[in-house]
Amino acid sequence: MKITRGQIIARGLTNRCPNCGGQTLFKSGTFFQTNKECPQCGFKIERDEGFFLGSMSLNFGVTLVGFLTPVMLLAYYGVIGTTLAIVLAGAGSFGFPALFYRSSRSWWLMNYYFFLPQHLPANRAALGPRGDENT
Repeated sequence: MKITRGQIIARGLTNRCPNCGGQTLFKSGTFFQTNKECPQCGFKIERDEGFFLGSMSLNFGVTLVGFLTPVMLLAYYGVIGTTLAIVLAGAGSFGFPALFYRSSRSWWLMNYYFFLPQHLPANRAALGPRGDENT
C-alpha cells in the first residue's frame, strides 16, 4: 500500500485529504462547506448521498459522551448547580456539535479509509488486477 493506516490517521486528525494529505477537505472562507473533491489530487470527498450520515452519528456520540454526560455528572454530585447545568447542556447541545463539525467529517473519512485503505485512489494504483500488491 502506498498510503499506510498511520498516514490515514494522521491526515484524519488534522483535517487533510486522506488521499494526498492536502488541506483541502473544506472550502476556504467557510466553516461548514465540504469540497466535493480535492483540488490537489481530484479525490472525490463527497462519495455518495448520505455518506456523511456516519459523521453525524459520530458528532452526536462525542457530544453526548464528551460534553453532556460530564455536565450532568457535575450537577448530580453537586459540583455545579442545576440551573447552570441546564444552561450549559442547552448551550452545549448546539455549540459543541457546531465546533466539532469539521473534526467529525474528517474523522469519519479517517475511519472509513482506515478499514478500507484499498479504496483510496493512490492505493488502487499500487494494487494489481487481482487486488494484491504489485511486486
